[in-house]
Amino acid sequence: MVINITDNARHQIEEMMKEEDSETVRLRFGVKGGGCSGLSYSLGFDYDVNEELDHTEESNGIPLTIKKFDIDVIEGTTIDFKQNMMGGGFTIDNPNAIVSCGCGSSFKAKERAGTPENC
Repeated sequence: MVINITDNARHQIEEMMKEEDSETVRLRFGVKGGGCSGLSYSLGFDYDVNEELDHTEESNGIPLTIKKFDIDVIEGTTIDFKQNMMGGGFTIDNPNAIVSCGCGSSFKAKERAGTPENC
């Protein structure tokens, strides 16, 4: 399994998936260039899978799609959902991140430099 989804995150994702129009909706997780440290996480819903480019799996009951190119920098990542007095949000714990931005949404991996931007 490439990605681990905690029970708290699963519950939140399931609630959000109920608002989607399709039974084929999948959670898409990956990385893109940008952010203070060079790479930013990408998390959203998708309906399409490209068998050549995408890896699919199920984590804690959530159907998941990941670009094969991203696996080396996100393998072993845990997605959680934390609730506090200011609201709630997803947190990402990536063991491949060698530097993380203070905001928590940007990182640098040994295997990929990315394209840092100003915060």
